Amino acid sequence: MSLLTHLLVCIFGSGSWIAINGLWVELPQLVPKLPEGWNLPSYLTVIIQLANVGPLLITLLHRFRPGCLSEVPVIYVVLALGTTACLLFAFLWEKTTVVAGVPHSTAFLVLTFVLAIVDCTSSVTFLPFMARMPAQYLNTLFVGEGLSGLLPSLVALIQGSGTKTCTHVTNSSITTVPPKITNVSFIPGVQNMTMSPGLIAGKPQPENCHISANFSPFVYFLLLSVMMASCLAAFFGLRRLSKRWKLLTEDHMANQVTLRSFNLQEASAGSSNRDSCSTLAPPEETKAPVWSRAQLAFIYAMVAFVNALTNGILPSVHTYSCLPYGPKAYHLSSVLGALTHPLVCLLSMFLPEMSLFWLGVTTMVASGFGAYNLAMAVLSPCPLLKGSRWGEAIIISSWLLCGGILSYVKVMTGVHLRKVSQSALLWCGAAIQLGSAFGAILMFPLVNVLHLFKSANEISQCPS
Repeated sequence: MSLLTHLLVCIFGSGSWIAINGLWVELPQLVPKLPEGWNLPSYLTVIIQLANVGPLLITLLHRFRPGCLSEVPVIYVVLALGTTACLLFAFLWEKTTVVAGVPHSTAFLVLTFVLAIVDCTSSVTFLPFMARMPAQYLNTLFVGEGLSGLLPSLVALIQGSGTKTCTHVTNSSITTVPPKITNVSFIPGVQNMTMSPGLIAGKPQPENCHISANFSPFVYFLLLSVMMASCLAAFFGLRRLSKRWKLLTEDHMANQVTLRSFNLQEASAGSSNRDSCSTLAPPEETKAPVWSRAQLAFIYAMVAFVNALTNGILPSVHTYSCLPYGPKAYHLSSVLGALTHPLVCLLSMFLPEMSLFWLGVTTMVASGFGAYNLAMAVLSPCPLLKGSRWGEAIIISSWLLCGGILSYVKVMTGVHLRKVSQSALLWCGAAIQLGSAFGAILMFPLVNVLHLFKSANEISQCPS
């Protein structure tokens, strides 16, 4: 039963952020086909921040109406809602409507908001439910949360970034030629176009090129809905097991009461022995570290800055930073980047804690990689070393190092604040949301209103 419980808790924990993580790693397949195009990640960052209305509502209810809302029905609702939304994604992700004269993927954005509410709400419901279970299963829940990024990434790796297949029409037949991409364009709703040497009536004809992955987004979203359904089934199993644990706990408490009464009888007989030992020094107690207000302010500022980068600023320009180097660079940076967070969380268990000074230094190093990523987005569609294998390798490595190092900083700041008090973790959560919201709100007008970043289809050629 213990092994089964660990397995169910792990599957249940993966439902925390598996939907949104799965959406991010699939963006390389979606960006070329949706009308928002390269601006799609900036829309997603804002929508995810707006979805914090879910946990905010639940937190307010717990604060002003304690006991009026149980987490069990809420978990059932959010997991069922997430499964349904993933299933609808498979059929509606490419549907568009015209809003203010401009086509938008309305169904995709609305369903993204639903999934974001599901995942954000899990942060304030999954942990309270685990309080019903024995304490040793809490670490298993965190392992499951790490799998929420790992599983969709593995599926996306199997899906692949796709291969370019180009065709052109000759006088009487359609001929497939080896791909020769000279000017890749990611025009929303249109496949990649380049010029072919084929001629019809003496005129050069456009060569139609498309990216074909191992399976379509339709299949991917069906698999994502199966993952969410598995989380719902695991929670149903845990719900039944928790009732068993409750009965076992009640029996254990009854035994403790009997044992305590027996100990009290022994204590009355041995009081003289305790009195003789009362002059001995008490055992040393572990004390929480004492931080000054300046140190706490530094930690909270660092938390807000790191989350502004990872959850708001850099995701908004990911397409502009990577797509000029090709769809493969964008695909690998997205998928492998989602793998780094659970791996870093696992690695941090075996590494020593960092002091505040070295945390600051590490944050500056990671910010250097983030600055390079942002600079390549500003230089889009003609970043440094475009068309070079070195440029592609450097941009992928820069994104992985930036995400991995900042994930480690997040873990270490949480470790430090966990030793202070519960309220310190509460303020840490507030700093996370504040930084994430600031980054998303800052970048949305820069990307979608002022159009400071240029996609590859806006300039035909780069200077040699």
